[in-house]
Amino acid sequence: MNFAVIQTGGKQYKVAPGEEIIIEKLSDDLKKGDKIIFDQVLLVNNGSKTLVGTPTVPGATVEATLEEQGRGDKVVVIHYKQKSRYFKKNGHRQPFMKVKVTAIK
Repeated sequence: MNFAVIQTGGKQYKVAPGEEIIIEKLSDDLKKGDKIIFDQVLLVNNGSKTLVGTPTVPGATVEATLEEQGRGDKVVVIHYKQKSRYFKKNGHRQPFMKVKVTAIK
């Protein structure tokens, strides 16, 4: 089993070739089908040998293609204080990117 652990958007993901993951939005100028290279690789396992980075594995990269961009479901945030007529309601939709891992190098 060939896999790696990458870091992007302040989070860590275990990825394998052919796998789709949903990550935090990277930038506005990326379009569907664009190639993305993740160089923050924390661990690489090629089936027989495991390389653990300190904190990253030197020279290791993970290549992926952008499949979809969008915004997640709405999260409603309510601030309320009783007896003082204070009520605020805000909504938030977090942007995301769906990428498909193509290769681990």
